[in-house]
Amino acid sequence: MKKTKVLLAKVGLDGHMHGLKLIATGLRDAGIEVVYLGLRKSPEQIVQAAIQEDVDGIGLSSLCGAHMIHFPRVIELLEQKGVESIKVFGGGIIPPEDIKKLKKMGVIEIFVPGDSLPEIVDFVKKKVKPRS
Repeated sequence: MKKTKVLLAKVGLDGHMHGLKLIATGLRDAGIEVVYLGLRKSPEQIVQAAIQEDVDGIGLSSLCGAHMIHFPRVIELLEQKGVESIKVFGGGIIPPEDIKKLKKMGVIEIFVPGDSLPEIVDFVKKKVKPRS
């Protein structure tokens, strides 16, 4: 049986990576394969890597306020490439009204400061399943 595999990346010019590294460690400890793409990645780089690595989910992090530009662009590129089955979740400093909009656009969940690591890991284990 194939293990769940997720790609984690900081989208845009955001340079804060501590939280994303904690999530990567938590997911790995829970048996999920993690591809850590790192900082300052464009939506195009993220989607290209997701396809290349054959991931089941993409976790995006944004603390710089550009989530309403970058998160929808990732969704759009996944659709253009015919891999909209790759689930997208995210986190960061994101206002509640933007969370609602992002979910309507196809982001399956947004995590914000105060959400616990076990909660995030549990969500990913339940909602991001192997695609093949």
